Order: sequence, then C-alpha cells, then structure tokens
Amino acid sequence: MTADGQAEGSGADPGSVGLPSRAAKLLSALFYGTCSFLLVLVNKALLTTYRFPSPIVLGIGQMAVTIMILYVSKLNKIIHFPDFDKKIPVKLFPLPLLYIGNHISGLWSTSKLSLPMFTVLRKFTIPLTLLLETIILGKQYSLNIIVSVFAIILGAVIAAGSDLAFNLEGYIFVFLNDLFTAANGVYTKQKMDPKELGKYGVLFYNACFMIIPTLILSISTGDLRQATEFNQWKNVLFIIQFLLSCFLGFLLMYSTVLCSYYNSALTTAVVGAIKHGRGLEIFLFNSKQPVKT
Repeated sequence: MTADGQAEGSGADPGSVGLPSRAAKLLSALFYGTCSFLLVLVNKALLTTYRFPSPIVLGIGQMAVTIMILYVSKLNKIIHFPDFDKKIPVKLFPLPLLYIGNHISGLWSTSKLSLPMFTVLRKFTIPLTLLLETIILGKQYSLNIIVSVFAIILGAVIAAGSDLAFNLEGYIFVFLNDLFTAANGVYTKQKMDPKELGKYGVLFYNACFMIIPTLILSISTGDLRQATEFNQWKNVLFIIQFLLSCFLGFLLMYSTVLCSYYNSALTTAVVGAIKHGRGLEIFLFNSKQPVKT
C-alpha cells in the first residue's frame, strides 16, 4: 500500500510523490490487460454458450461486488476514500453516466458480435481517446504517436478482414462502447486527484450512484425478469462463472483506474484494444458468429 499511501494520503506533498516508476507503469498495464482479457472470455461464455439473457443484470452484479469489496476494505482500514458529502456528485460528473454506458454497451456488443469482429472494432477506442485527451486534458502527442495509432487500426482491419460480417446492431453497440470507454478513461484520469476522491473513491461512488438506476433500467426493460426465469441457476458451473464475472468486473474497474493512474488514458486504451489474442479466441469458441438467444 506504499504507492497509495503516498498518492492518496491527506498530507502528502505533491512535489514529494514524484513520477511513477517504470515497473509500476508496466505492471499496472499488464494487470489491466489480463483482467480485461479474462472478463471478455467469461462474459462471452455466459452470454453465448450458456445463453444468459440479461447482460444488464451481469453489470449490476459487477457493481454490487465492487461496492462490497471497497466498503469492507474501507471499514477494515485497508484502503481510504472520503466519506459521502453533497459535493461528491458534482466532483464525479459525468463519470457515472459514462460508467453505466460503458458497461451496458460493452456487454451488449460482446453478445452481438463474434470475437474477431469485436476485437477489430474495439481498437477504434484508441484514436477516440487520443482525440478526447487532446480536447479535454490539453495533451499534445507527437506525429510518431499519431501515425502509430492509425497503424494499429489499419493492421487490425487487414488482419481480421476475412472474419468481418455485417451486424448493424452489434456495430452500433461496439462504437458506443468505444466512445464511452474513451471518455471514461479521459475523465477518470482527470478526476483521480489524491486531494479529492482518489482512485478508490472514484470506483466506489461511481458504482454506488449507478447501481440503483441500472436496476430500475433492468426492471423496466424486462432484463431482470429474464434473469430470474433463467433455467441455469441450479447449474453449479454457470453460478461459478457468473460469480467469477462479477469479481473480474471489479478487478477490471480497479485495474483500469490503476493503469490510468500510473500511465495515460491513451496507454490504457492501447492496452485494452490489443489485449485479445485472436488465435486463442477462435480456438476457444470455434465460431465466427455468436449463438443467438
């Protein structure tokens, strides 16, 4: 907890914290990439192999686990973040809206597209992040970085050209997911001031503010009803994978914030976009199209 104590301690001198080490940057990026990759695999199995019909309920489970883990950790003084006050919603905005949009669009796009297609289209998060960092954070990138970003996009399209298949609904959700992911990364970087909420406060209050509206959305759309009527709740393997998805959802949220904290939002976007191994995905699922539910 040394890094957290330095960065988020109430009396820390900003000048004494210094820049994160190269090891911290690398390990946080690897941690994020691993969590993100594993979550995609587990969610894909739940939404297609088991045909779980309720991606919103899956997102609610991930938020609930995040709230419980962080709250218990705070009670046991393992981590620290500020208690609630009336200024917190203002400090967070617009992160809660981006948070829920990112979750829902990500889950729906995973269920609607094949993994090769999903992998290619998710890479458009990178140029969107670069653009938003320039506009919102005022960052300037060299021509070499800009050319590299577009080379990644071009290479992904060429590599997966034979796997592309038209799915308008899937396209809409995945491009919304790209936009929400890029905006969420940039604003998260902006909001993680150690003197304000810190990275744990951003995670906790995001989940707290959005779990009830998401539950209402789930009820109004019939998503919750479909989840309660699902016929696999007595299947032990399904329950294990559902709980694993909820825990990995928490790890993904934490690792995303950690990677953005030690690196830039663009670095987080690049790691998120290149995390998939196409050969492994195709081998695991052996299908170019998702199972229709």
